[in-house]
Amino acid sequence: MPNDYGDLKILHRLGFLDLVKLSMRVFRTKLLRTLLTIFGMSVGIGAVLFLVSLGYGLQYILIGKLVTSEDSLITLEALYPPEISKNLTFADIRDIEAIPEVDEVSPVAEFPGEIKTGDLPGIVSMLVVKDSYFRLAGVKPDVGGAFTAEKPGIVVSNSTMLLFNMSSTPASLAKEFSLKVTYQEEGGVEATTSPEVALPKPLPLIGILTEDSQTPTVILPASLVPTPPPFYRRALVKADNIDVVETLRDKLINKGYFISAKLDLVNQARGVLRAITITLGVFGITALFVAAIGMFNTMIVGFLERIYEVGIMKSLGATDRDIKNLFLMESSMIGFLGGVGGIILGVSLGQLGNFIMTLLSRRLGGDAIQLFITPLWFIGLIIGLSILIGLAAGFWPARKAATLSPKEAFVRK
Repeated sequence: MPNDYGDLKILHRLGFLDLVKLSMRVFRTKLLRTLLTIFGMSVGIGAVLFLVSLGYGLQYILIGKLVTSEDSLITLEALYPPEISKNLTFADIRDIEAIPEVDEVSPVAEFPGEIKTGDLPGIVSMLVVKDSYFRLAGVKPDVGGAFTAEKPGIVVSNSTMLLFNMSSTPASLAKEFSLKVTYQEEGGVEATTSPEVALPKPLPLIGILTEDSQTPTVILPASLVPTPPPFYRRALVKADNIDVVETLRDKLINKGYFISAKLDLVNQARGVLRAITITLGVFGITALFVAAIGMFNTMIVGFLERIYEVGIMKSLGATDRDIKNLFLMESSMIGFLGGVGGIILGVSLGQLGNFIMTLLSRRLGGDAIQLFITPLWFIGLIIGLSILIGLAAGFWPARKAATLSPKEAFVRK
């Protein structure tokens, strides 16, 4: 008899598909209330997704501005402290290159110079650099591109273009400029030998940096300057890999150099943006918490309305576990649908925001802006979270329904 009774209970136990079918009844009997509950969950989930996507978008934009290449992330800028008025010599560069953790060194010389097109001259700051400068410094021309050994030329700032009343547009590229560099000795004194070095032939304009805050600057390849610079203002030092950046920085500091690293800026920016993202997420979770309370209230009301139904199901052989699973299935389905609706709502609002920002940016002459970015892993997390919220909201009603006896249910009715 015990075995037969056990078999009988298993026979009457509701399966997964049975629970799903019974749970769908709530859409027929209480359609408006169920849809409003799902909508409330969707608004809460959508708010979380929208605000967190904004935080990720801000992080992507800022980090993207700081790091335009992988090499620039593990590159240190080394120079002597400004207060000692000392520059890097050829011996200093060789000494830095000899450090085991160093993979590549790109020295940067900075002197005043003259740029000329036609009869119009202009006094500018000249940066004499290797082709690797742009990659290691993370500098990328906004118009055109960087010069290479195969494509020599110059890159200028927007303020340099204004000296000649030229616009920073692709139409200005390929114009040729004559250049002259004035070498100086330590302390800004003009060099006693060969102070002025004129390039043998005009160079075409390859790229333009459109940042307005930059002074009139011309960046030209060191390989085309007949006389090498007497010293360098700073050096870009690339580490072998990201694991030795800290070690390399300590060694350079011990040699007396002042060190600036984009990795530090990136880490600081990430810390600030992480705090902003968390703050935005808290506001979204507050809206989600309010929606969860509404869902809990819906499940309580649903339980009170179905006490008689629970009594009938138990009289027909439904177990406490069946009743509990039925309520939990209903609440988890509502939570799941609320999560799906929230994802659709949040992503749609984010894409609308991106469209508006891109439209405004392009009207002002800028590029497309992705202000809202939603990671795929976060969408999966949202789905799981919405189901958990549904289960949590339905736990107490499910427990009360499971412990309710048929007699008590009929008496309450």
